[in-house]
This record gives sequence, structure tokens and C-alpha cells, in this order.
Amino acid sequence: MSFHEKSAWIMSLALLLGGVFYFGIVLSASSDGNQLVQPTLPLVAVYTVLLIILAILGHVAIAVFSPKEANAPLDERERGIFVRAGHISGYIFGVGVVLSLGLYLLSYGGDILFYAIFASLMISQFAEYAIRIVLYRVAL
Repeated sequence: MSFHEKSAWIMSLALLLGGVFYFGIVLSASSDGNQLVQPTLPLVAVYTVLLIILAILGHVAIAVFSPKEANAPLDERERGIFVRAGHISGYIFGVGVVLSLGLYLLSYGGDILFYAIFASLMISQFAEYAIRIVLYRVAL
């Protein structure tokens, strides 16, 4: 398994854990008040810091075990994998944004628009790393 594939696994896991953490808090707070809680900058900041910490710890761990691979440039196959995964995840994000805007037109709720677009961003980033993993496995 290459360093970049390990990196994709780490980022997938970090995004999954971060998303569960963020939306778990939002759903918990919303169920307590029986309405959707407003987005807050502190919660977004905590999510961001959590994601950064998980990414740094994971990447340091894999770099310690394979320092030569950590500094190796992408080969042609890996560049193709990155481009294809980014292309597909861009479509996923676009569909998520369009669906989020449609949801807004049905509800006129700015809070739900924020959460829907934020979720679209999380899902598209997760999908990019998951697609990279699949493409690495298919290319073997």
C-alpha cells in the first residue's frame, strides 16, 4: 500500500469521524429543543480543529513508518487517480449543492441550507478519498 493510499484511508476515517461528531452534536441539540439548532462558528471551529488533529496524527504515524515514501512525488498512475477522484467528487459536490438549494426553495430555512451544503462538502471530500482508495485497488 502506497503512502498516498494510506493517506486516503486516514483522511476518509478522519472525515467520517469528524462528520459523525459534528452532526451528532447538531442532531442532539436539535432534538433537545425540538427544532433545528442554528449553525455556530465555535462548533465549526471545533470540527475543523478535530479534523486537522486527526489528519496530522495519522500522517505523522504513516510518515514515521515509511519516511522515503512520504516525500516521494506522485507517479503517473497516482496523478491519474487523483484527477479522476477529484473530478467525480466535484460532481458529487455539485449535485449536493443543487439539492441543497432545492431544499432551501421548499423550506426557506437558512439553517438547513447551511447544514445541507456543509454536509455536501463533507460527503464530496469523503467520496474523493474513498474513490482514490477504490482506484488504487482496481489499478493493482
